[in-house]
Amino acid sequence: MNVLVIGRGGREHALAWKLAQSPRAGTLFCAPGNAGTARVGVNVPIEPNEFAKLIAFARKNAVGLTVVGPEDPLAGGIVDAFQASGLRIFGPSRSAARIESSKVFAKQLMRHADVPTAEFRVFDYPAAARAYVETREYPVVVKADGLAAGKGVLVCRNSEDAIRAIDRIMVREEFGGAAGRNVVVEKRLEGPEVSLFALVAGRTILPLPPSQDHKPAFDGDQGPNTGGMGAYCPAPIATPELLAQVEQSILVPTVHAMKRKRTPFRGLLYAGLMLTDQGPRVLEFNCRFGDPETQPLMMRWRGDLLDVLEAVVDDRLDEIAEAGLEWDPRPAVCVILASAGYPGAYAKGKTISGLDEAARIPDVQVFHSGTRIEGNRIVTDGGRVLGVTALGETIADARRRAYQAVECISFPGMHYRRDIAARAELSVTPPAPAAPPT
Repeated sequence: MNVLVIGRGGREHALAWKLAQSPRAGTLFCAPGNAGTARVGVNVPIEPNEFAKLIAFARKNAVGLTVVGPEDPLAGGIVDAFQASGLRIFGPSRSAARIESSKVFAKQLMRHADVPTAEFRVFDYPAAARAYVETREYPVVVKADGLAAGKGVLVCRNSEDAIRAIDRIMVREEFGGAAGRNVVVEKRLEGPEVSLFALVAGRTILPLPPSQDHKPAFDGDQGPNTGGMGAYCPAPIATPELLAQVEQSILVPTVHAMKRKRTPFRGLLYAGLMLTDQGPRVLEFNCRFGDPETQPLMMRWRGDLLDVLEAVVDDRLDEIAEAGLEWDPRPAVCVILASAGYPGAYAKGKTISGLDEAARIPDVQVFHSGTRIEGNRIVTDGGRVLGVTALGETIADARRRAYQAVECISFPGMHYRRDIAARAELSVTPPAPAAPPT
């Protein structure tokens, strides 16, 4: 079966890398892909939002399954367009993708389904939003309603921060006019964050191992939020008991509520959770695989990804759930190498060196994000450039291997966090023996 992966990032390289391992995979195409996907498949110069061109390409090249990576084409209705053309595609419909493309839709859905989330209000005028935050006795988070490449969520320390956030989103329209037409202002929660993916089809919900992302740009969770500077899987803090609670109190009611709204969800549902003192709370929902969480997840996946995604599309996920998925017991850690200036403005076209040397380290895979081939060189072509991912017997071992590989790679202006998975490493360190009684 020929397979088409849509997107150009690290998530898409990881998905393509895993799909190419299927014995049933024929030619694997990536549109538009990057320098990494070119090594596992054939890059196609079509952008993710060029639906007509993608459909024509899929028909001409006998593509049996299309897998959508990024959120923009899902929000734009690519699944509806492919299905109307009789083509099989993995992902939710446009109406179901609103769970990510509209923060207002998601929060109202959670309220109606009794899904635990932060207290919130929705505003369509900046003056009303400013007046509201000035009356709050607690810090808030201000969120642009629409898609903003993972950067439209502004965590505020005080009302002055919140007013600036409202102005950035609604007045200056830093994240786009459509994205900032409405804002959600919600109570700021405290606690560690966990990312939980679940495959969904029909009545079947199949959660995948939990992971943790690192959003801020710099060590110690300092600096502006990014699309993600690294991740690890599994997250030890998400115990089996906690995951069972999340499935029953969050995933099941959310999926059922979407079905009741006649927007049934089929694809990958991604719950961004905060583990508060009162229990898990939903920060946001996404309707696709996360980036960079997908990179360590795919490193640990031992089964045939093509079989599983096809079962979701064909509404046979119950068969997969009954048989179960197989995972490498070893944890995986992914460290993102970014361009100077990211998440702000950055230059492109910087030569990357050391990739082959890094790839020679056992149990290491370098997933490409913002890269392209230029002659006989691989150069930078985005803010997040590479996702250096490693397996290890322990999280500490996986971290060591990942950072060993990072040391092999260089490009002008390269920066990265040096504390990815450090908290997880500490959380699984056995406690020191108690002192003997005196």
